[in-house]
Amino acid sequence: MKGSPQPVRETGAGTMDGVAPVRLTPTQIKVMRGVRSGQLNKQIAFDLGIAEATVKAHMTALMRKLNVRNRTQVAIAAQSLAPHAS
Repeated sequence: MKGSPQPVRETGAGTMDGVAPVRLTPTQIKVMRGVRSGQLNKQIAFDLGIAEATVKAHMTALMRKLNVRNRTQVAIAAQSLAPHAS
């Protein structure tokens, strides 16, 4: 569809523990970069020009896709995806 964000397929180092590659949208990758940098949701929202609630929705989606339970684990997962999420 025209105008729809296309998922980015993480490959190579983007696989988590030998599991299938994780598919993230471009905005999810940007949110993950912010988390990895230690930014608060409010700061990430400001930087991306989106609502804080939208950042929270992306965080929920990231935690589900990465199969993690909290923000710290998202940041750790971002490190393992660093070649693709930097």
